[in-house]
Amino acid sequence: MTMMQWLTGPNGVLFSSTSVIVVLILMLFMSLKLYASYRNKVTYRWLIAAISLMMAKQAVLIGLAFSRQSLSPWIYLASSLLGIVSFIIINFVFMKLYTYRTAQLRSLPFLIMAGATVALAAAQYAVAPSGSGASREGLIVSFPLLDVYMIVVTLIILLATRVADLSPKYYTGLIVYFIGELARMADAYVFHGGQPWLLLLGLLLPIVYFSLMFMLLFEWVIERLMSTYQSSIVDGLTGLYNRRHFSSKADALLKGSKSMAIIFCDIDNFKRLNDTQGHLKADIVLKRVAEIIKEEAISIGSAGRYGGEELLACISTERVKPDVVAESIRKRIESETIVTVSVGFSTSKESGSVQEMVKQADEAMYYSKMNGKNRVSSFKSLPASAKNLG
Repeated sequence: MTMMQWLTGPNGVLFSSTSVIVVLILMLFMSLKLYASYRNKVTYRWLIAAISLMMAKQAVLIGLAFSRQSLSPWIYLASSLLGIVSFIIINFVFMKLYTYRTAQLRSLPFLIMAGATVALAAAQYAVAPSGSGASREGLIVSFPLLDVYMIVVTLIILLATRVADLSPKYYTGLIVYFIGELARMADAYVFHGGQPWLLLLGLLLPIVYFSLMFMLLFEWVIERLMSTYQSSIVDGLTGLYNRRHFSSKADALLKGSKSMAIIFCDIDNFKRLNDTQGHLKADIVLKRVAEIIKEEAISIGSAGRYGGEELLACISTERVKPDVVAESIRKRIESETIVTVSVGFSTSKESGSVQEMVKQADEAMYYSKMNGKNRVSSFKSLPASAKNLG
């Protein structure tokens, strides 16, 4: 037996379907984890159902390939139905996952396609329940209407998703699936098994298709994990680190640097801005101020939001002076926005802990606020009477 004969016989079906089932098991595991972890239960429930149907179809294909006796046409019909319906569902789910930000995907067209599949299957079976078509292993039952409809469904989905912002892997997968179906139909209806390479394409391309679907789902899981992680460390409005994560970054900087500083900024008259120009305008200003602080700290430290309009930076002072950085922040905010900031800073020379440095920088900022605003004050230079008053 040659390698081509082995690949295009029952062993080839076993290899193809087993490979697909392994990929589907991995997808099912991820789908169950998504179902347990996120709120969108309906979408993930459909995903689990589609994967289960696909696994059932592959199991049927293995059974048909190794069957030694004539089987009921209903089994062949079930295999075709499982393939088409699961294909429709899985594409609905992936389109739902990847277009939820920009569009409300309607389920009705997919329900119509699924319903049409059942109607065509019933019509095909009523007209020609025994079917025809020879293979290397004997008589098989074929359903031309369903096979043609599978091509039509693939084209409809491919054309309908042209305007959606989907991954190139998704379109590549559809094209691979389409070519695989064409190869399978050409082998069954045109060449009647006379071109082994067509049968081989029909067996190998589904592995490629489901591997692409697995990569898409894996990317989705990674994206969700990264989004969850980002939301746990970053302030949603300003994009700066939240107070808890800023403290951890500052602690790490303190341990890794010979000297560091905490710069504490408070936007002047921010409540008045909220009251006179509205929250939307105030939020825009707050984000711009946050961007400036982040830009000034990005190469030498980190920036965070302490709360409200209070923003911080932790910087290494091995190569820069903290007063120079603080003054640069103040000056840029004054010239690039419609607000000013009162700034205070403290260094690791005054304290050995981040918590104490934040408190000292806060007191220095309070001193700036009480003495004219729009200025920078160092905790070290504060008069004794001004300390422990912030």
